[in-house]
Amino acid sequence: MRQLLLLPALLLPLLAQAWGNHSPMCYRAFERMPEVANAAAVKAEPLVDFLRDQEAAIARTLDAQEAWAREHLKGHAARPDALRFVADAQRSDADRLAAFLRALRLSPQSKLALYLQVDPRDAESTRPALAVAEVSAVTPTKGATQRFVALQTGEAVAPLAVLASACDEPDYGHDLNLFDDNPGSPKSPAYGFGNQPFGNPAVAIGSQAPFHMGFFHQGAVFNTLAPSFARTFTELRVQQYGGLAVLAWQTGHAYWGWRFAGLALHHVEDLTQPYHSSAAPGASLGHMMWVNLKAQLGAPADRQGLVVLQSNRHFVLERFQTNWIMDAARKRQDGPLEAALRDGSRDAHYPAWSPAYVRDVVAAEAFAAGPATDAAVVVGAPAKFVTDPNFDFAANESQFGPELSRDMQGQRDALQARIAELLGHFGAHSRNALRGLLKQANLLPR
Repeated sequence: MRQLLLLPALLLPLLAQAWGNHSPMCYRAFERMPEVANAAAVKAEPLVDFLRDQEAAIARTLDAQEAWAREHLKGHAARPDALRFVADAQRSDADRLAAFLRALRLSPQSKLALYLQVDPRDAESTRPALAVAEVSAVTPTKGATQRFVALQTGEAVAPLAVLASACDEPDYGHDLNLFDDNPGSPKSPAYGFGNQPFGNPAVAIGSQAPFHMGFFHQGAVFNTLAPSFARTFTELRVQQYGGLAVLAWQTGHAYWGWRFAGLALHHVEDLTQPYHSSAAPGASLGHMMWVNLKAQLGAPADRQGLVVLQSNRHFVLERFQTNWIMDAARKRQDGPLEAALRDGSRDAHYPAWSPAYVRDVVAAEAFAAGPATDAAVVVGAPAKFVTDPNFDFAANESQFGPELSRDMQGQRDALQARIAELLGHFGAHSRNALRGLLKQANLLPR
């Protein structure tokens, strides 16, 4: 059947990042969680040390993960057998690392360096600064808030810092250009993901979107009209990184236990963002179908307007959230967002962590929150940024970003309250996921 819902495919390349910088929020979400705050310092080690020491166990883990994914993950793209991680004690560390990245189907440009992202509440670090290019394959955008410092092999480091730093790391290029129709995608063999299911395959940053979004609750009609939207791989990344975290903890590589756990949590946290769990939270299915039909009949203005508005509202929500979090951190002050992130009383209100948790709990909650979130952005931000379909905020961010920060409408408090509610979900689901992984590693009672 010809896909009728083309408008989100145009929208999604702009929305590949959900929450901006995850790390400052993860510092707040975990700093008072006893399992993290009281955990013993760990010694930093290069990834190749873990790979070399546990090569056979890693091979078994990755094979078991792939078998599980083929059986349980809907729409899973099977990993080609040629990409299996096979133990080989004779190969070099560089070849072993390359084989590991291929087996996980991560970008060959993934850095996975020894680093920390500094808590913005902390004073200047005594550790040496590290250039962005040493940590990330992605060129930072204007206004990026990440601040990196180098770790040395054997250096003792707090698990909180390792975990919070890694919570932002999957946005550093791990999932760029992995589909067959992306420029420069892996070949001989290809990664097996097929063509990019939605978005523009020529836009590099948009190519990571299917690994950071999950449209699990759009309904049967939407799924029939736009079946490719079911092809997302967030759950796969959670299982891959989570399983490696458990193995690392169990085999004495605690640094990589916390590091892989943070990588897994990133993908959980992305789905707490309504614009990552709903194709267009501010529009009904009927409206999407109507504007798309008009576009097919030669009148595309309304469809393009909806694309721009959804994109603008996502950017505005992220900008306010980032500005408020960073401003409070630099002033070492607490507000409603910090309180929501730390609020451990929410955690027990959700089911126990399981492989279905990402889809059935996290994404379902975010999808349900979509209309209220979109409405709060509309009344809480300057009108031209969120109601004018002819104004593209993404294309004018450097010019109008400062204006957005100072020219709030009267419903600022309502918007902040809505963001606080979402960040409460972010914190609770992050802690529940971590507890689940620690239990799997027998570091907590089941």
